[in-house]
Amino acid sequence: RAAEWQLDQPAWSGRLRITAKGSTAFIKLEDKSSGELFAQAPVEQFPGIAVEGVTDSSRYFVIRIEDGNGRRAFIGVGFVDRGDAFDFNVALQDHFKWVRQQSELARQAQDLEQGPKLDLGFKEGQTIKLNIANMKKKEGGTGSTRPRPAGPGGLSLLPPPPGGKSSSGERPAPLSTAAQLPGTPITDSLLSWPQPTAAPAADVWGDFAKASG
Repeated sequence: RAAEWQLDQPAWSGRLRITAKGSTAFIKLEDKSSGELFAQAPVEQFPGIAVEGVTDSSRYFVIRIEDGNGRRAFIGVGFVDRGDAFDFNVALQDHFKWVRQQSELARQAQDLEQGPKLDLGFKEGQTIKLNIANMKKKEGGTGSTRPRPAGPGGLSLLPPPPGGKSSSGERPAPLSTAAQLPGTPITDSLLSWPQPTAAPAADVWGDFAKASG
């Protein structure tokens, strides 16, 4: 009970800090001016024997301090402000919550390493079937095929334009040798079409000369 302590005459006054190293938290009592360490209490579990609250106040605690040489002592500490006592509790709770999370993650990782590994490789003789939409060829069906361009010697020519025939009945000259090569485009320079025979020009003044005054 904190009421049994000499609260009006504390044996020591200073500041309190909580630090952590690994999974262990350290409650450090330091001089409020110089920062010199007065005592510290390592906490490996909370709640636990290293930190206990009193029964008659939420601002006072009993902590177990150690000097590093194996000697331990229990002392009572208290906070003037109730908010500081609340922060003291929360800081210890947050640290050991983090410790539990790290332990759980490590355990899960170990279980994954020791567990059977998933083998996604194909076994001998194993096959896989893919059904791709709109690409399956109908059995027995014949698709329409596009006409292919004629090879050498099979070139087809368009008929000559209107008026291209002459009175002498001449026919278009055959293609030159270069046009017979496969893949060579047909151009006007490779074709020889007959030119229409121009009609003789008429005397446009003939009839005008015979006209009367």
